[in-house]
Amino acid sequence: MIYLELFYTFFIIGIFTFGGGYAMLSLIQNEVVVKHAWLTAHQFTDIVAISQMTPGPIGINSATYVGYTVTGNIFGSAVATIAITLPSFIIILTICRIFAKFREGKGFNSIMKILRPVVIGMIAAAAGILVTKENFIDLYSIIIFVAAFVAGQWLKASPILTIIVAGIAGLLIY
Repeated sequence: MIYLELFYTFFIIGIFTFGGGYAMLSLIQNEVVVKHAWLTAHQFTDIVAISQMTPGPIGINSATYVGYTVTGNIFGSAVATIAITLPSFIIILTICRIFAKFREGKGFNSIMKILRPVVIGMIAAAAGILVTKENFIDLYSIIIFVAAFVAGQWLKASPILTIIVAGIAGLLIY
């Protein structure tokens, strides 16, 4: 039964998410932490952190980790991964056909202008979920976050180097 619930949950997320993996995070969090209570908020934050550092799209990585965590086996990972990927594959193929046919049309461009702020809102919602007192519980976490942000935005440091240094700092502090 858990496999069917996983499939259904991630299939619906895959269908109704526009804007990529970061936009998916708020939907995934709502389903796996709030609605089904499969994970705690802290576990979800850990999964998001791991998903960001591993190769591949963050939404798919998150689904893979959630599937494994919930079921305790690789089959659960596969079910969640396939479920979240399948609608995206179908939607992308459909969008490619539509885009090729209507990309110069006024109506299509109007729809795209409407979707852009929605995607930004979904990404902001995902960031809001991750930046809570429950997840950033102390001053050290805030310092690491600010240092990584400054390194990436103003110093233009390598994201890989930033992740490694932040990981080492977290390991030394905690």
